[in-house]
Amino acid sequence: MWHPLGVRAERRLTSFSHGAGCGCKLGPRELASLLGTLHLPEVTAEVLVATDTGDDAAVVRLPDGRALIATLDYFTPIVDDPYDWGRIAATNALSDVYAMGGRPFLALNIVNWPVDDLPLEMLGRVLQGGIDVATAAGAAVLGGHSITDPEPKYGMVALGLVDAERLVRNSTAVAGARLFLTKPLGLGIVSTAAKRGVVTEDLLERAVELMTTLNDRAAEAMLEAGAVAATDVTGFGFLGHLHRMLAASGVSARIDASAVPVLDGVLELARQGVVPGGTGRNHAFVDPYLDWADLTEPEQLVLADAQTSGGLLIAAPDGERLAASLEERGVSFAEVGEALAGKPGRIEVAGRVRGIGSRGIRPRW
Repeated sequence: MWHPLGVRAERRLTSFSHGAGCGCKLGPRELASLLGTLHLPEVTAEVLVATDTGDDAAVVRLPDGRALIATLDYFTPIVDDPYDWGRIAATNALSDVYAMGGRPFLALNIVNWPVDDLPLEMLGRVLQGGIDVATAAGAAVLGGHSITDPEPKYGMVALGLVDAERLVRNSTAVAGARLFLTKPLGLGIVSTAAKRGVVTEDLLERAVELMTTLNDRAAEAMLEAGAVAATDVTGFGFLGHLHRMLAASGVSARIDASAVPVLDGVLELARQGVVPGGTGRNHAFVDPYLDWADLTEPEQLVLADAQTSGGLLIAAPDGERLAASLEERGVSFAEVGEALAGKPGRIEVAGRVRGIGSRGIRPRW
């Protein structure tokens, strides 16, 4: 945007965004309806994970016994600092690889940019943020693709490797497995509050810190502890991703809402109606599968909040072993419930949602 005298006007990066981060993705109901219209070919024996279970990435077996994990993720601006946006987007893209127990080794940039409204120098800061995160994760960024677009978008294709026999899926949870979450909820609500200019600086800083924290150590811990299933919590929210895991695994679950970590201040924002559209779509999708008990609608929305670069949701038969492995690596976590033998995808909620403090989550419940 230019003033009449030819001086570029300052404009908040998030003002270009129709949605906040992963909250701008298609809702789970709309996506499932769309995919149901497609006629997909039969996959070969080398394909270990395809689209049928709604898992985090596609996986194919390689001749050497390893498996290749392939995923991509990109979204509109979630914060106004371009470097932080780049870091968040890269962390989020790599998370799908970690959720399956893999290690990323290669990434490609995906860029849409409004060249007439935002300087290319700003795009350079976005790209540098992504490169710095990928480099720290051990992945080489080897190019990408860009187009002009009135709305800026950024993300990455991410490729990873994992021992095919140690691949962690979202479709293999078992009754009796204990459920663990490694980052607090509320990131979508905080991002929406930032976009509306009603977030506190401390809460926004904490959200950025969480969204730029890799899930690498959590992935190492779940592999060491023999976790049977996992997924990362992103655009479909905690309950949406949990439902997909349960439905694909043929089990149900009981969740203790008081044990689910939620950033302080988020529930109050939800009570004020500061909720992303993606969170509302998530809530509508999971509602038929939930026994909400005494939860108010704002509490329900918090549990369905569309996250960006959230934590791992892990199902582990040996909960004590997983807890010890996470603690050993300094990963914050909460045990939030248990998988049960019951109607696939059904979730029973007990307790009430509460905050955990703006500086972190308690290591155990």
